[in-house]
Amino acid sequence: MGWRPVKAVRFGEYGGIGVLRVDEVPRPAPQSGQVLVRVKAAGINPGEAKIREGLLHSQFPATFPSGEGSDLAGIVEQAGPGVTGFAAGDEVIGWVDTRSSHAEYAVVEAASLVRKPASVPWEVAGALPVAGFTAWATVRAVGASAGDTLVVSGAAGGVGSIAAQLGKRAGATVIGLAGPANHDWLREHGVVPVAYGDGVADRIRAVAPKADAFIDTYGGDYVELALEQLGVPPERVDTITRFDAVEKYGIKAEGNAVGASAATLEALAGLVAAGDLDVPVAATYPLAQVREAYTELEKGHTRGKIVLLP
Repeated sequence: MGWRPVKAVRFGEYGGIGVLRVDEVPRPAPQSGQVLVRVKAAGINPGEAKIREGLLHSQFPATFPSGEGSDLAGIVEQAGPGVTGFAAGDEVIGWVDTRSSHAEYAVVEAASLVRKPASVPWEVAGALPVAGFTAWATVRAVGASAGDTLVVSGAAGGVGSIAAQLGKRAGATVIGLAGPANHDWLREHGVVPVAYGDGVADRIRAVAPKADAFIDTYGGDYVELALEQLGVPPERVDTITRFDAVEKYGIKAEGNAVGASAATLEALAGLVAAGDLDVPVAATYPLAQVREAYTELEKGHTRGKIVLLP
């Protein structure tokens, strides 16, 4: 069969966007219980930038040269030994924990794949896993349910836009903190928009006298806002960025690691297919423009997800 080079994102050292490159590498081969997927779409996530910059070295050290990426959607190229649930040609959505989805081909554990509903576009499918798992976990962590008022910071971002909708589906009244450019989108999805910035606590109180739960997808001092200004109990505050605040205040930091499962992914994909969950895609880029994709992500004001199309 010979050496068949395929393209994959690599970085050889910690650093800024400039260390990212696209290399030709041997096509990976699926081992027992694994599936080789030809990647059609792969979302990018803020955590990947933090790993590349070396900010998470203590928790998630990199070995170089490192690949990148967790999210993927694509077409099964080959099922490895012992795989019965998938065959060549199947359209799938999944995730890897091996930092390898930003590539033309990726090897995925069969247990981390689900079938892609035909009506879900590739770029939406490839955007769904990490943001979807994280959003699902945050809504579960704060116990959002009927009668609750839930506040979501970064409500138009990749995770926040999904969390806001899932909170609404759980029966809560959802207040979404976002810039004015995203207020119409939030309203269209049944979310009460509130502008962030100075005086945000007063603006929240003006639309809801009591906040019961808070999901922080942004960082900054939103945890303190939730606890000190809005009086949300710490066990009903979940953050995906302020890990320092967990020990300090007794809040939660449940996210992707808690939410990741094939059953959850299947449920989320089903909601998307039924038109009950909107996963906004802000921009798509070819693999060769991976640096441009992360440059766009770093601006921090994208509505929804940025996706690579290898």
